[in-house]
Amino acid sequence: MFIFNQKYFYFTVALFLIEVCIAVFVNDSFIRPFIGDVLVVILIYCFVRAFFNIHSSIVALSVFAFSCTIEILQYFNFVNNLGLQKYKILAVALGSVFDWKDIIAYAIGTITVLWLENRT
Repeated sequence: MFIFNQKYFYFTVALFLIEVCIAVFVNDSFIRPFIGDVLVVILIYCFVRAFFNIHSSIVALSVFAFSCTIEILQYFNFVNNLGLQKYKILAVALGSVFDWKDIIAYAIGTITVLWLENRT
């Protein structure tokens, strides 16, 4: 079950650096909020696959479910309800505003992963 996969680890690092660059240097209404959300699903997928040998569809769908759960918790303002707003990095990572477009972005990221993993 636990296995280090160098390929996915490198993808994780590269996607993390891209996400940081988007967060720091891009302030628009498409790349940062939408493409960033598409990429974050792929980033989490690659991170899990870097350390665990689990079937790609199980990981992809689990990451999608996790992402949707976080998004739904945003609807209920859980960051503020738990008093986490003072931890800026955590508050930014978990988000604070529910948006259906985020779930669409997560779905696109999941579909992209499944397509890339299952193409022949």
